Amino acid sequence: MPNTNPDTNITIHPRAIVHPKAKIGEGTSIEADAIVDEFVEIGDRCEIRARAIITGHTKIGNDNQIGYGAIVGSEPQDTSYKGAISFVEIGDRNVLREYVTVNRGTKEGSATKIGNDNLFFTGAHVAHNCTIGDRVILVNNVLLAGYVEVHDHAFMGGDAVVHQFTRIGSYAMIRGQTRLGMDVPPYCMAVDTNMVCGLNRLGLRRNGFGHERRRTILSAYEVVYNSDRNRTQAIKFLESDPEFANNPDIQLFCNFIKNSRRGICKLYEKGASRIEEEREY
Repeated sequence: MPNTNPDTNITIHPRAIVHPKAKIGEGTSIEADAIVDEFVEIGDRCEIRARAIITGHTKIGNDNQIGYGAIVGSEPQDTSYKGAISFVEIGDRNVLREYVTVNRGTKEGSATKIGNDNLFFTGAHVAHNCTIGDRVILVNNVLLAGYVEVHDHAFMGGDAVVHQFTRIGSYAMIRGQTRLGMDVPPYCMAVDTNMVCGLNRLGLRRNGFGHERRRTILSAYEVVYNSDRNRTQAIKFLESDPEFANNPDIQLFCNFIKNSRRGICKLYEKGASRIEEEREY
């Protein structure tokens, strides 16, 4: 039977291995064969399921679920790693399902960071020094290489793979099995290899973007992807035109593109017909 501390309501299964110096919050449960190492901090009301391993200098917030067989805080898969003390920082209300893996940072003092209210499905991998925002969904077997950024409300379909230092913008949707080595701007739908084919219409609707708001974003998208302007000219136009200049959605879109180091995804060759469809919504 699990052992429950009546003062803190912490429940630890007899077959779990929890280092005596690990910090465990009130109301947290740790199931059979789970391992929690010395420098781990776990917040209140977390659920550490059977055979999960939490190691390294890992700090987990409140109300998180770490799934069966998940591994959080293990060494980075980086040949330059030489044993530096590095970190994993996870916020609140995240669900990491079966066999999710999260590696700690590579360089001394660096961290892999995961925000709040995220859902990572079975087998998703978050490599060293990734930064994940809030309300992100990673479907089964999504693979993120080192230093990848996934911004708030992004959705990544199963088996999508992302090259190191690539960024996924807010409210973007990545179709399953997409391959990315270039940045995906906010609101966009990514497909194939480094391609976009319109907006994440469903995601925008589900997140409360009204009709006029979506049409304005679509108009800005067309300036970047379906006009005769190059990227610099397109951004300059959007930042000076009265329709777009003071719009927070367009400012987010423009700033993301301006800050891209790897360049942004190109327009999918068959994407033109999709734009005609999107004009109707």
